[in-house]
Amino acid sequence: MNKVLLVTGGSRGIGAATARLAAASGYTVCISYVRNQAAADEVVASIAEAGGTASAVAADVSREEDVTRLFRHIDETCGGLHALVNNAGMLETHMPVEQMDLGRLQRVFSVNVFGSFLCAREAVRRMSTRNGGAGGAIVNVSSAAARLGAPNEYVDYAAAKGAIDTFTLGLAKEVAGDGIRVNAVRPGVIYTDIHASGGEPGRVDRVKGNVPMQRGGEAEEVARAILWLLSDEASYSTGALLDVSGGR
Repeated sequence: MNKVLLVTGGSRGIGAATARLAAASGYTVCISYVRNQAAADEVVASIAEAGGTASAVAADVSREEDVTRLFRHIDETCGGLHALVNNAGMLETHMPVEQMDLGRLQRVFSVNVFGSFLCAREAVRRMSTRNGGAGGAIVNVSSAAARLGAPNEYVDYAAAKGAIDTFTLGLAKEVAGDGIRVNAVRPGVIYTDIHASGGEPGRVDRVKGNVPMQRGGEAEEVARAILWLLSDEASYSTGALLDVSGGR
């Protein structure tokens, strides 16, 4: 396999696990990150040490000019794009809706929703057979919060991920005839540092008793689901929303 994969938000958590697993499967991997260059460089170095090929680009997916520059890097250094994982996401501290201001909502939706739209737009322009591309696959990282609502914690994040579910369904139908499959994974409570952004680093251990499997998930478990959706083994799957949530 000599396919090129872009993983947004690939310096940590699910994104980093996906990048490493994809490189081990033969993909040439590009990851984007916002601020933590050291973490991104560590992911790239670990892939190189394992015999893979990877690069990292600083890009805020909520900024259209950054997205354009990110994809230009892929064009110029990788020679094409075959797959996209829209993983970049963020949440803010636990808060009921009555306390949320417009600035918070704009930040949450700009990264989680608008960023995914912008990156998918650029990917479709390159992968669509109608545009001369070879087809490809997109996996959007949603969340079980889209089903659960995250009351009293981050309804805004849950609503943004609900938008990602709808986006996945609509785009899948829009580009199915152009050789592009579009699916989503919906992780449940996973051991990543995103929970610290919500003000509770230990959240997984607090809520894991509500998970039927009685444990939190690992980033690698989500990454394996993502890689399956990208692979030819999922060749007849598009518009799927795959829960990786321990039954929750």
